[in-house]
Amino acid sequence: MIEDAAGFLFAASTWLLPALLAITLHEAAHGWVAWQLGDDTAKRLGRVSFNPLRHVDPMGTVVVPGILLLFKAPFLFGWAKPVPVDFWKLPSPRRDMAVVAIAGPGINLIQAYAAMLLFHLLPLFGGLPDAWLAANLENAISINLILCVFNMVPLPPLDGGRVAVGWLPLPLARPLARLEPYGMVILLILLLVVPLAAREFGADWNPLFELITPVVAGLRDILLELSGHSG
Repeated sequence: MIEDAAGFLFAASTWLLPALLAITLHEAAHGWVAWQLGDDTAKRLGRVSFNPLRHVDPMGTVVVPGILLLFKAPFLFGWAKPVPVDFWKLPSPRRDMAVVAIAGPGINLIQAYAAMLLFHLLPLFGGLPDAWLAANLENAISINLILCVFNMVPLPPLDGGRVAVGWLPLPLARPLARLEPYGMVILLILLLVVPLAAREFGADWNPLFELITPVVAGLRDILLELSGHSG
């Protein structure tokens, strides 16, 4: 019992900082890019900030991931408070909204690469701190790559959906944009309902994970090569 509790606390401590950084910088990047493009809404509301408390959604950032971690779920899922962006304050609304959207996954990609580079410093430490730091860095790589790829799925309100709406020709962008009110419902069906239904028929099938897993793995391989960890 004590060993289980200690193991859970160790695991939780190695996820806390990577998750907070991944979520905080993701949301702050949206607000900062919108501000640079002319919309100061997020800036005025204090959302261009490194303070995670300004971005944390109690249920989506703490409770749901904590329950999944506690019950050793095969995946972690959560969300932060969305950064407010005034579409009409942007000089070129469709194009600029796509740029604002891609900033979040972009900063996650940068964080994953930075964590890989920091692995080169681990020989400076030793013993338990080394193991704890290594676990933090490994989790930072995983959570940032998953957030990057997951958020680029072309379904509003995910960032990838907004990028697609901004870059696709209008005849394709308009019907995709109309899906935004139903996007979270569609995601939850794909993430939870479809896998549970498939399990009832004896199949282990999660369509969303099958879509993003090879992309995450490919990005990891590219960043490992670029950060000097190949071979």
